[in-house]
Amino acid sequence: MAHNLPSLNGLRGFEAAARLESATRAAAELNVTHGAVSRQIRALEDTLGTALFSREGRGLALTPAGRRLRDATSGAFDQLRMCCDQLRRDAGAAPLVLGCSGSVLARWMIPRLERMQRELPALTLNLSVAERIPEPALPGLDAVLMIGEPTLLPAWQVHTLAPELIAPVFSPRHPRAETLRKANVATLAKEALLHTTSRPQAWPAWARAQHVAVGKLHFGQSFEHLYYMLEAAAAGLGVAVAPQQLVADDIAAGRLIAPWKFRATGVNWVLCARKSPNDPRIAALVVWLRAELASGAPTARSRG
Repeated sequence: MAHNLPSLNGLRGFEAAARLESATRAAAELNVTHGAVSRQIRALEDTLGTALFSREGRGLALTPAGRRLRDATSGAFDQLRMCCDQLRRDAGAAPLVLGCSGSVLARWMIPRLERMQRELPALTLNLSVAERIPEPALPGLDAVLMIGEPTLLPAWQVHTLAPELIAPVFSPRHPRAETLRKANVATLAKEALLHTTSRPQAWPAWARAQHVAVGKLHFGQSFEHLYYMLEAAAAGLGVAVAPQQLVADDIAAGRLIAPWKFRATGVNWVLCARKSPNDPRIAALVVWLRAELASGAPTARSRG
């Protein structure tokens, strides 16, 4: 008749104590107390019905049964360690599939891919367009980069990267560019503002932060996605409101003008991933994204 294996914690405690010939050193390696290791070994001996160690002065000596179990567990744990190391190496080499909106992909990620490849050479990234918040299981994705913290998704680990800051922008090609450049925010009430159906709250959020009555704003052409709205603004077709990070390159290159202050919207850029298993690629990507969003470093696109 088959019997269940003893507690894995008991086997780990025994294996470490047998290998290191000390319960104290085993406790230090396993980051537990000496008493915890002693209790694990006693529970294991009770389960097996035999003594595994005998006392010799102040030290421990393996019994014949203990030597047999040491040989079996040391080989088994060595194989487990090698397998886990290989899995970590494989995970590190596998492409990480990152979802993000088309606007973030085109205006922020793609211009920075060359820099990311230089600074994270071990990370292979596959980018996928994700316009909506994905399902909790993140089907087909390892992580998703978005603006706005998702709720009711306890299965995700949400890494806050940077606050979202927005402001109106327009092109030097705008017919009233020079007037707008020198005007106060009240002038916007005379403009037919470009806006998006994907972020209808953007203009009201900025207006409230500027103490401008939302009801005085006049909305003109609507676009389905932020990317198209910003292209229209760059073509001189109107004034758009945009996240600072998505227009920083255009402002640096003089393609867009932002004469008014960027304001926080109360939401953040976030990277969402599954809570488990922990993926070392995610940790490296989070560090890089935070630094990149904070620095505002120009890309080759902004200098070209």
